[in-house]
Amino acid sequence: MALAAATVTAQAQRPVKAPAGGKQISNELIGIFFEDISSSADGGLCAELIQNGSFEYSPAERDGWGAGTAWRTERPGHSLGYIEPKQQDPIHSNNPNYMRLHTERSKEFYDYNGWKGFGISNNGYDGIVLTEGAKYDFSVFMRNPDGVDKEVRIALTAPAARPTGGQGGFPGFGMRQPQIVSDTIIKVSGKDWKKYELTLTAASSATNATFQLLSLTVGDLDVDMVSLFPQDTYMGHGLRKDLVQALADLKPSFMRFPGGCVVHGGGDGFWDTYRWKTTVGPREQRRQIKNTWGYHQSMEMGYFEYFQLCEDLDMEPLPILPCGVNCQGTNGGWNMRTQAQDAAPMEDMDEWAQDALDLIEWANGPADSKWGKVRADAGHPEPFNLKYLGLGNEEKITPEFEERFKYIYDKVRAAHPEIVIVGTAGPGSHPGNGDYEEGWKFALDLQVPILDEHYYEQRNYFQTSRQYDSYPRDRGTKVYLGEYAAKDKKLIDALSEGLYLLHVERNGDVVCMTSYAPLFAKKGTNNWNPDLIYFDNERPYLTCSYYVQQMFGQSSGDWFYGDCVKFDREDNLLGQSVVLDSKARKLYVKICNASENAAKASLNLSRFGLKSNATLTVLKGNAMDENNFDAQPIAPVTESVKVSKKMNLDVEPFSMVMYTISL
Repeated sequence: MALAAATVTAQAQRPVKAPAGGKQISNELIGIFFEDISSSADGGLCAELIQNGSFEYSPAERDGWGAGTAWRTERPGHSLGYIEPKQQDPIHSNNPNYMRLHTERSKEFYDYNGWKGFGISNNGYDGIVLTEGAKYDFSVFMRNPDGVDKEVRIALTAPAARPTGGQGGFPGFGMRQPQIVSDTIIKVSGKDWKKYELTLTAASSATNATFQLLSLTVGDLDVDMVSLFPQDTYMGHGLRKDLVQALADLKPSFMRFPGGCVVHGGGDGFWDTYRWKTTVGPREQRRQIKNTWGYHQSMEMGYFEYFQLCEDLDMEPLPILPCGVNCQGTNGGWNMRTQAQDAAPMEDMDEWAQDALDLIEWANGPADSKWGKVRADAGHPEPFNLKYLGLGNEEKITPEFEERFKYIYDKVRAAHPEIVIVGTAGPGSHPGNGDYEEGWKFALDLQVPILDEHYYEQRNYFQTSRQYDSYPRDRGTKVYLGEYAAKDKKLIDALSEGLYLLHVERNGDVVCMTSYAPLFAKKGTNNWNPDLIYFDNERPYLTCSYYVQQMFGQSSGDWFYGDCVKFDREDNLLGQSVVLDSKARKLYVKICNASENAAKASLNLSRFGLKSNATLTVLKGNAMDENNFDAQPIAPVTESVKVSKKMNLDVEPFSMVMYTISL
């Protein structure tokens, strides 16, 4: 019996031979693109619960911001003191700000049920969510500049259910005393910075909890890098489980990061350009910068975390590096008659090129190499096996861009011919667009392996355009459709995107990768709409487009067959594909009907050695249906079915169906 079982397993693992009539296509067609837009990282995918824990918010990022943004002064029991942002002798020069607590009186002046101390509080990103019994990892750097050891109270509190009685604004006179969810004391010794760590356990659940740090000792206390992470994160790597699980369920083959316009800075020039080297060391040494989309990037989620996420979800990492020019939209350049792109001096380009070479060493080099050691010291001695590297994002294809791109490109190709370079076709990547035409000419002259195209359009475009049918097959450079989406999130928009992806699959010999954009948006912070996944502090909701992407991600393969499905009429709102995954021995049949009329389809799968059992996935609804935080009417329904080599199907209006068949 053991021998027979082993034989069956070996047969199941042996790739199936692709029948005649197919076309070999990319098996990496569906990926994801993560950019820190609409609060996707801090307060989103990154599970950190404290906002501005390093006191690095700045008016250079937003008018009215400062080191104390997101913090409040706390004086329970009428304790006395004041706070003061400082920069003298910080933990690290990349993290210059910290907060000094001057405590003048820490005991309660009024009876406040023993609740005393002077300090600061933080309610995270619109409230800290806690789960009863869950454990949270807390850490902070502190020191005693006056040389006096301190007792510091660390607490998590939730709003009280009702006032304590009376009137007025003093303790005991109508104030709401907080509910203590967790409470502990730390003893801080010495005049030098020390890191203090402990585990907090939530005694009850809360959706709007507050963190408090209170000095119980008179004198000065310096505080920096306040951090609170739930222990229950995805694979223990510090990312929100529900949001990462939503990504995992897409079955993406790669992830592009960190942008987008975030890559080259879009607001003020080069000072806020994303440079990967300042994001991979210990968190207290990472350089925090202004986010292109108008908020702050703490770099709690940096290049190490991006690469770790790719490994956790079995995705190829596709990092995008700036190449010496910034966004042409700088300081409102999008609305100017002449673009506002700035360029680094050519004498400085060795630094930009070296960043690319050092990234490859950091990702792929041995643990005893200079940059490989940085990776190993962060907890990953084995290489990440980087295969792809993107240079530039959507820059206007100017002579300045071309000169700097070529400088880095030539250096990387000479040192690492094994790395596949992804270039950019500029903004608005359509035939007839000047940047598109020049971008393709430039890429073909340099023999860039892959070129990144971007476009956002109304649903009609995705219903009718079939631009890749006419792309030349012999020019060498492949297409990465790195950013695209219909400009609404109703079911009809998702089905229109599905029709277009069927067209992409048919042209999978020319298009090698795609990624919908943007990926995430936090409720109330939208910089862009629509997005694939919306979320708040407690849960995500998945759009109609998400489920279409999921269908394609779960049906990737290496062979396309276009003649197995026939419809009863010619209609550009009908589409189909048959894809074979020869290694997994799976056949996927996808049919999309984005019209208001039912359709009939005939299937002929005789060339494949089918098994009768299959899984049928159906996504359907009304054309104008959409998911939101209040209701999610659209979701796929899956059932086990029997299939045969020849079948006739009734395809409902506004629906997409997929058969998953074992071979």
